[in-house]
Amino acid sequence: MTDDRAQCGSLSPYLEKLGEHLDRYLCFEYPDAMQNAASWHSALDIPLPSAGAGIDQVLEEICSVLLPNASRIPDPGCTSFITTGATTVGVLANLAGAVASPQRIGLTAFNFLEELSLQWLSDLFSLHRDMQGIYTSGGSVANIVGLGAARQWAFEQLAMDPAEDGVQRPGRIYATRSSHRTIHRAAAVLGLGRSAVTTVAEDGSGRMCPEALERLLATDIGTHIVPVAVVANAGTTSTGAIDPLHDLGQIARAHRTWFHIDGAYGLPGILDPLVQPLYRGLELADSVTVDPHKWLGAPVGIGATFVRDRSILHRAFTQGESDYLEGSLSQDDIQHSMDSLGIPYGNFALELSAPARGAVVWALIREIGREGIKERVCRHNAMARRIADRARAHPELEVVREPTLSICCFRYVSGDCRDLNELNRKIHRRLVHSNENIPSTATVDGILAIRPCFVGARTTADYADALVDEVIKTGREILGKPVGGAGQ
Repeated sequence: MTDDRAQCGSLSPYLEKLGEHLDRYLCFEYPDAMQNAASWHSALDIPLPSAGAGIDQVLEEICSVLLPNASRIPDPGCTSFITTGATTVGVLANLAGAVASPQRIGLTAFNFLEELSLQWLSDLFSLHRDMQGIYTSGGSVANIVGLGAARQWAFEQLAMDPAEDGVQRPGRIYATRSSHRTIHRAAAVLGLGRSAVTTVAEDGSGRMCPEALERLLATDIGTHIVPVAVVANAGTTSTGAIDPLHDLGQIARAHRTWFHIDGAYGLPGILDPLVQPLYRGLELADSVTVDPHKWLGAPVGIGATFVRDRSILHRAFTQGESDYLEGSLSQDDIQHSMDSLGIPYGNFALELSAPARGAVVWALIREIGREGIKERVCRHNAMARRIADRARAHPELEVVREPTLSICCFRYVSGDCRDLNELNRKIHRRLVHSNENIPSTATVDGILAIRPCFVGARTTADYADALVDEVIKTGREILGKPVGGAGQ
């Protein structure tokens, strides 16, 4: 069959075949997609079909063309980005939601988990008891939501409503150069402008300097400029640095300025007893972000923003009443799951239509619990420290920035090489092309560093040593030195 009726049949035979091929993909034995680019390009690049090929043919092409030529990101040796492959239970919950809960509305079990899982996240990361959350598509939107709340609050203190009337005075957001660039995008989208993001000086560890923040706020208070938010990092993208949250939060409060903590990557680090003290001050936050699609192993597309009072999100983001929505509901006699939309998440952020993200997060936590997530975070942080230990002990390696979380910036060094940045750039490209250990790079104080970030659930401790060994071996090969034992 080639019409829509073919989609009404049983899922199970198709899922069985797809599952077999996904299992093969997860062995990570396929060559990189670019090794076979001509073949899959020619197979996929066809004109718009006038007649459908049918579900069997489409599934065959998924299994034989797409999966063998898919992303390297889920590979446990790929440590380039702070997104990773989804865990099995995350995939299953995501699939269940796609079939049985295509919208985040209604009084269903799926929608119940939206709120429950947000509460679980808040408890897991020891957020303030008043914090309430909203799921988004990721850290970019999560920061827009958090800073949208900040903008609303800041201008409301001046008897203005920026959501209703627009921004009528220049605002300012205080962040470091290590803050994620989504802060600048948020400022642009919220009508403040990218230039509203003022750079606060960092210390030698890439953390915001409280004294510098104090000076900037003191200068701006009492002028025509509206201080909108202080943005602190709980784990920077490049190096994993954690800003002095307590000191910054105290300064923000003293100047009656919203305190936003970007924990998209690093918030789960609070579970590691060795770094938990660095999160002191988290309780001072007015908004906090975290991405379950990073360290928790959710499929990409799940971020979260928490604020102390969710009503401010409603004032900042509500779309207003719609006849086709509100007119279709019954508030007095609730007997059916479609009698009510449930919690109005669609008025708390940017999306009206949204998938059942809460069920995925619930499944991730339900499967392994707090202790399982803690074990993963501690394992990955220890891997970064392992790389630093080996780099300090090896004459051909150098630690560029001491690790705080699961990122370690290090490089290969040689006294007879004049341009170490170029040497490490070449090492990195060879690592990528070897398709075994695939870190990214980061420039730290002008130094190009090899930058692995360990967050993948499938990434185990031996990958840290394997990466270091390959960096040494590759550096020696490029310089024409005897390779010898990689760990020598």
